[in-house]
Amino acid sequence: MKIKAKPMGEYQTNCYIVTINGMDFIIDPGIGATAWVLENVTNPVAILNTHGHFDHVWSNAELQKKLNIPLYTPKGDVMLLQGNSWSPDLPPSKPDVEVEPNQEFDFKGVKVKFTHFPGHTPGCSAIEIEDAMFSGDFIFERSIGRTDFPYSSPQEMKESLEEFKKISYDKTIYPGHGGTTTIKQEQQYSDYWIANL
Repeated sequence: MKIKAKPMGEYQTNCYIVTINGMDFIIDPGIGATAWVLENVTNPVAILNTHGHFDHVWSNAELQKKLNIPLYTPKGDVMLLQGNSWSPDLPPSKPDVEVEPNQEFDFKGVKVKFTHFPGHTPGCSAIEIEDAMFSGDFIFERSIGRTDFPYSSPQEMKESLEEFKKISYDKTIYPGHGGTTTIKQEQQYSDYWIANL
């Protein structure tokens, strides 16, 4: 598995291209991501959203059209893809697949699981592919996603962190902003965030 990453737009939102078994998965194509993605894929098969915030989904529609591949978005966040008062200029996109909580997909033997961690947004999910977890804005290195946005929920974030604490395996975490970390490392801070939400 090869992973390419590039921070996009003023919020430096990480867009990832995961190449495995000759297939390219595009995760969170944010503002201005299209040109970089087109330069770095050879066999794109799907666009995957961790959640629906504009800085993670801005290039969804453009890439759907140019690459003619399906878009997978957590069901709870589909309403965020149509633009709203918070991001009125967002190019609207429509997922081909509305992902149910904790749903897993099989792409010719490559398993892709959307692990549901609501709180930052209703549908917020970490996308797990082999030994990598793409956490979007749920978990960062020594930090967590904000819960003061429209549709955010501090209580749901607490519950998600409790679930995150229970994970028995370790994987490298590739967050929506900033550098990589690991599940085990961030589990050490979960109780702190739960107490301070």
